[in-house]
Amino acid sequence: MTTIPASLVVAYGPLSMGESAGHTVAELELVEHDAVDVEWLDAALRGSGALDDAELVGFDAEPVGTGQVGHNIRYTLRYDHPPPDAPATVIGKFPSPDPTSRSTGVAIGTYLKEGRFYRELASGLDVRAPRCFGVALDETAGLSVLVLEDLAPADQGDQISGCPPEGAAAAIAEAAALHAPRWGDPRLLDHAWLSAPSQEGTDGIQQIYQAVWPGFVERYAHRLDDDVLTLGVRFGVGLPGWAARRREGPLTVVHGDFRLDNLLFRPGGHRVGVVDWQTVALGIGTDDVSYLLGAGLLPGDLRDHEVELVRGYHEDLVRRGVPDYPWERCWDDYVRFSLSGLQMAVVASMIVRQDDRGDEMFCVMAERHAEQALRLGADRFLG
Repeated sequence: MTTIPASLVVAYGPLSMGESAGHTVAELELVEHDAVDVEWLDAALRGSGALDDAELVGFDAEPVGTGQVGHNIRYTLRYDHPPPDAPATVIGKFPSPDPTSRSTGVAIGTYLKEGRFYRELASGLDVRAPRCFGVALDETAGLSVLVLEDLAPADQGDQISGCPPEGAAAAIAEAAALHAPRWGDPRLLDHAWLSAPSQEGTDGIQQIYQAVWPGFVERYAHRLDDDVLTLGVRFGVGLPGWAARRREGPLTVVHGDFRLDNLLFRPGGHRVGVVDWQTVALGIGTDDVSYLLGAGLLPGDLRDHEVELVRGYHEDLVRRGVPDYPWERCWDDYVRFSLSGLQMAVVASMIVRQDDRGDEMFCVMAERHAEQALRLGADRFLG
């Protein structure tokens, strides 16, 4: 287990989540978004200690975000008198109302993972995730509902348009804040729901990838260059050898979908909020970094700033006390996992609700990650 000396922890500002910030998470009844009422929201705020003597008397609701598997609602809250510290707005996160996306989320456990992340793990990490006021879990149905801190004012990243290098640097700082505290911690294996890399898991991913690949080609081949499609075929065959590195460790908590659409940038760019913890797992931390940079930066910016950004991540890990992860290993992992985004583009595009923005996003992911992987020579890991 890695212990982080206080003198080495970078000061990213106070946490505002979980028990580490002096808060508790209220246990709630699971409801659909159209059944939320004042009593339910009051239970979340009061049970988490966010309300003192004020009483919630009403709210307004509006959808926010572009999630494929989750459905987010912003609630603007009205109290009987202005409470000094209670939130003016909160975010309710519900399972997708789309049957395809919801059934996918249930089948692969994404809803339950996110609820458990906030209930069991978030308080022990330094990453800037939203404070969770309340969580409802239905183990039988495989569903969760969350009441979360609203990180506004903040701008959601855009996977399609990309971000400047300074935005990527701020995001990578949060990746280090996520990965370092539990780096190599064997107690993470006690969380049975937290998927650890395994041969069985790799076999399953390969089967899914090969099963959906023909549909991906049919839908997107007219928009993708031949080198992307050729790499996609090679990846499907060579996936087991490529993925074996994940089982070697050291393992830590990884986000699993660490991309711009799941990042909220504060004005001034000093702090990035990380949302959408439905794919949290055990893995190699550099996987998140390669996935972020590969599609988050435009190819020209990535070529110009790639090494310095990855070095910044490695240096941040070292400052936070992570041992025995030399730069050469970090860079090698970064190169290998440039193929993760291609895997995600192929699989995710075929198992969630299809819409125009999603189609554009998945094409951008496939194109940029293929360019990244081929330029770095990551195809050598495919045998």
